[in-house]
Amino acid sequence: MIVELGLGLAVGAIMALTGAGGGILAVPLLVFGLQLNVVQAGPVGLLAVGLAAALGAAVDLKAGIVRYRAALLMSVTGMFLSPFGVWLAHRLDNRWLSILFSIILFFIAYRTFRQAKDHSTDNEGGNIQKLACVRDANSGQFVWTTRCARALAISGGIAGLFSGLLGVGGGFVIVPALQRYTDLVTQCVVATSLAVIALVSLTSVLFSTAAGAFNWVVAIPFCVGAFAGMMVGKLISSRLAKPQLQISFAVLSTVVAVGMMIKSFA
Repeated sequence: MIVELGLGLAVGAIMALTGAGGGILAVPLLVFGLQLNVVQAGPVGLLAVGLAAALGAAVDLKAGIVRYRAALLMSVTGMFLSPFGVWLAHRLDNRWLSILFSIILFFIAYRTFRQAKDHSTDNEGGNIQKLACVRDANSGQFVWTTRCARALAISGGIAGLFSGLLGVGGGFVIVPALQRYTDLVTQCVVATSLAVIALVSLTSVLFSTAAGAFNWVVAIPFCVGAFAGMMVGKLISSRLAKPQLQISFAVLSTVVAVGMMIKSFA
């Protein structure tokens, strides 16, 4: 139990310092710390990430910055495909799952490093005419078109597939998709992605539980530790520079990705 609490503390602190995307390190920490495979660690890590995302989404929903219609559309397709991801994870060799996870970590490390070098991630001022989803100038709501709905639905489905397959929240798909296809500012992108992550993650956890592939003995102390780590991380996050945190997270993700790649061939 002490090890699970410690690992949860680490994940919670990373999530508080770097955002919900930091939760992707939950699975590697469980793999290395408890010698679980990706299939066993995925649902446990996903529960911690999903609960943390739900808490953040609830706060942002109250603040009125969650685009709930877009979040619901992405969540529906994500929840539809996440059970297929869980089913597929139980039929693929753990080595290939670890390799795929490593590739995703490399991608996230690269993208995070680029963000640290370029802070202007908002779509404001961009070429609005090329975006699939644009807000009405008067109401501030999306002008829904077939192109917009299709772009968000496909993105949500891909996030759901990876959520069930690897036990990741899917933020690495959702955030870039919202930045690419919509004119939302970063604050709304993050808030909307948290809502999608929460709904899709908890769906994957429920399906894994129904399939009898969920380890509550590990999950409960791990999640308790994650929430404690989030509170500690929130206290110190304001004192640290965000670019340095992003670079540190990118370096850590790279190291973990290399470790998982080596482990998969060991």
